[in-house]
Amino acid sequence: MKDSYLTILDQATGDFRDRGSKFLAYAWPIRSETEVPFLLESLRKIHPKARHYCYAYRLGLDNNNFRANDDGEPSGTAGKPILGQIDSFGLTNVVLVVVRYFGGTLLGTSGLINAYKSSSQSALQQAKIIEKLIEEVYCLAFGYEIMPDVMNAVKKLEINVLKQEFTETAMLEISIRQGNKEHVLTQFKAYLWKVSLEEAVLKDDIPGLTIEFLCVV
Repeated sequence: MKDSYLTILDQATGDFRDRGSKFLAYAWPIRSETEVPFLLESLRKIHPKARHYCYAYRLGLDNNNFRANDDGEPSGTAGKPILGQIDSFGLTNVVLVVVRYFGGTLLGTSGLINAYKSSSQSALQQAKIIEKLIEEVYCLAFGYEIMPDVMNAVKKLEINVLKQEFTETAMLEISIRQGNKEHVLTQFKAYLWKVSLEEAVLKDDIPGLTIEFLCVV
């Protein structure tokens, strides 16, 4: 199972100019398509006199969640080359918007494709590309009588602790790399039962401890 992907760290910009037309490219990391309208609106306020706000985005790892929008440019001349650059860099969870100021001269189909491709490429070349892990988040709830064993196991396995609360009972919110979750949870169980990994697979749940899956991030 693929449990990592490439995206960009934060906003990046680029530009391209041809025969008076300006193509200003803006790339952002996103987690959902619901972010896109707000980013588009912010650019419309920054560039109220621009002619077009063309964009594309890709989300997730299954290659099925994407969109390419020409915003009035001839079909296939804007959104598609923008998306092509996102894919060329091997990125996902990214939106890229190109704002065009018309310079008075028609560029033709090939000229538009080149302009939107080049401006998008310029922005992504400026971006800091990072690898992000897909992780699963769990809630560990346990009594104080087993707290030393739980905390020791979390430390030994270098499990990432996102949140902790200590009230009537103790609670840890942890994240585990998706591809390693079965192995890590079995190791965790082995530490608490003080048995081998092979024996831990056959053991029941730990008395006084509940492990609840919360979400994927």
